[in-house]
Amino acid sequence: MDFEKLIQTMRRLALEAGDAIMEVYGREDFGVRAKADDSPVTVADEAADAIISAGLRAEFADLPLVTEEQAGTHGVEARTFLIVDPLDGTKEFIHRRGDFTVNIALVQDGVPIRGVVYAPARARMFYTDAAGRSVEEEGPFDKASPGVTRPVSVSNPDNSALLVVASKSHRDKATDEYIAKYRVADMKAAGSSLKFCLVATGEADFYPRLGRTMEWDTAAGHAVLSGAGGTVLRFDDHRPLTYGKPGFENPFFIATAPGVDLKPA
Repeated sequence: MDFEKLIQTMRRLALEAGDAIMEVYGREDFGVRAKADDSPVTVADEAADAIISAGLRAEFADLPLVTEEQAGTHGVEARTFLIVDPLDGTKEFIHRRGDFTVNIALVQDGVPIRGVVYAPARARMFYTDAAGRSVEEEGPFDKASPGVTRPVSVSNPDNSALLVVASKSHRDKATDEYIAKYRVADMKAAGSSLKFCLVATGEADFYPRLGRTMEWDTAAGHAVLSGAGGTVLRFDDHRPLTYGKPGFENPFFIATAPGVDLKPA
């Protein structure tokens, strides 16, 4: 695998998709409708998906592609595949809260090994470089040439004063009860895969998710967190979260810096 080409392509496509999303974001009508599972979808999701899917298939025709917006890809069974959520955080998008991202990742043998997370409304971009190390790129995000990047790394957490990030749109009593087991100094709310990136940069120590997610929601953020020294564990037994599962549905999980003393469920 030519990882340099892969990262350049994923980065460019994320930026192109971000432009399409922001064009819709500026409109009065997002063209919102409900999918079969009652989750919302907008014309921005579809425009971004068309850009990313066409670009990946053109450059990496030999790699299977799984994307949220194309049900026909959800039956893929492969050891290595690309996985895409063209607009993660659609509810954040609809409510104009800004915490939405473009997610593109490569999974190999059950592990997301490369990924790009771009938050166009926040002007933040995170990705793994060709060697698998995670960086954040500063703007202005030229599509042809990456700008200045800085390595990102997880925190060295203080278990007596932890920094927690939790979902903005999917927070519930079970999550609050779990967080209450820790000694928390500060808690942030964020949407989409940005939560993984906040752990990756050390802006938070851990992110528990006690709710339904799909692999396309998490793979890119998982890759960025791994490349920054973090890990994503199943909530029930603290084993590593793996990918390529039947139906691409995740169990509950915890994304964390290694030094957090995780409490039992």
